[in-house]
Amino acid sequence: MTNKKVARAKLSLLQLANDLNNVSKACKITGYSRQQFSEIRRNFQTYGANGLIDRLPGAKGPHPNRVSDEIETAILDHALENPCHGATRVEHELRLKGVQVSSGGVRGVWQRHDC
Repeated sequence: MTNKKVARAKLSLLQLANDLNNVSKACKITGYSRQQFSEIRRNFQTYGANGLIDRLPGAKGPHPNRVSDEIETAILDHALENPCHGATRVEHELRLKGVQVSSGGVRGVWQRHDC
């Protein structure tokens, strides 16, 4: 189902419960549980129609421990100059230049840039 169809189904559930004046019956007819109904109603009351659209769980934006842009640039520059170096070697080489980054941070940058 697309987001619009899901939102319409949830809105129909709320309207049916209001029309029947019976939440249990409306849930039984539409196939939602009482717990789902409560969550749908709470989202509708808080956010309006936008609260009925399903959202994917997960972090919003970059991870808080992500390396800075300067470090990312240093990692990518080193990878271009020394393409045979592994993540641990890159970590050690950059530490000698005063750049603090872990081998995991190096791998994360490589994954984001498909290196």
